[in-house]
Amino acid sequence: MGDMTVTTLEGRQQAVSHPVTDLSPRARRSPRRPRLWFEILLIAVSYWTYSLIRNAVPEQRSEALRNADWIWQLEQTLGIAVEKSVNHAVNSVSWLIVSMNYYYATLHFVVTLGVLVWLFRSHPGRYAATRMVLFSTTAVALAGYYLYPLAPPRLMNGEAFIDTVMVHETWGSMASGDLKNMSNQYAAMPSMHIGWSLWCGLTIFALTTVPWVRVLGLLYPAATLVVIVATANHFWLDAVGGVLCLAFGYAVARLWYGALPHHLPRHVPHPPREAATAPPGPPAGGAAPDTVPAPPLPARPRTAPEQPAPEQPSSSV
Repeated sequence: MGDMTVTTLEGRQQAVSHPVTDLSPRARRSPRRPRLWFEILLIAVSYWTYSLIRNAVPEQRSEALRNADWIWQLEQTLGIAVEKSVNHAVNSVSWLIVSMNYYYATLHFVVTLGVLVWLFRSHPGRYAATRMVLFSTTAVALAGYYLYPLAPPRLMNGEAFIDTVMVHETWGSMASGDLKNMSNQYAAMPSMHIGWSLWCGLTIFALTTVPWVRVLGLLYPAATLVVIVATANHFWLDAVGGVLCLAFGYAVARLWYGALPHHLPRHVPHPPREAATAPPGPPAGGAAPDTVPAPPLPARPRTAPEQPAPEQPSSSV
């Protein structure tokens, strides 16, 4: 007979109690279960820090206007300088431009926070990596605000762009009207309206399975692009800067976790329980252990080989 492999109960416990949780040998960190109180505190502190740094950048008006003129001339050379035409066309439809003003002021925050809450509840294993993309995108944008001050089109001299918030007296921008002293007016490059909306759209498209929701996810950054141009808050190239910042954010998350956020597991695996590799010895003092090991299974009895029947003496006639 061939050799038989016997798997003991102890061996089975060791095999089950050590699941594989590493996602990639290149990953620097595996996902952890997010904590609600920590995430609320982190988001609040991060946004406060972002606003503080963004508004602390000196408003270099002359340099910002020079950069705006250069961007506008570059777009004219490239044949994409249609921001003024879009701005005037949409401004002629009052209900549409007013809606865009409120869109610009509110959805930038509402949708982003909504996606974060959805990730926290439905995709906890992907939450930290996706949040890292958003935070890294915003961090590199701050460097852009400091290094490249840029005036939005509505503040350019002699180009006749319409500040739609001022004209229609709507609450639509922290950089217009009575609120202009609370925000840096020359932090237009890159556009975080595009960076954040594209982050939301790609996250929704990659993680949801409902077709119409995926379509809405892609339409959201497209609509945001129209809004930032129609309200004269950004150039097309500001949107390109936002896309580049988002690409940097994804690269940071990919390097840190070893995979893009949507490739990570949806749920965080529970930490494995350490199984004992050897039976416990007797406690100190020679006392008997609390548990007695189970007796070994009885050996299968061996049957004796059959003996040949004795020959019967033959009878003679």
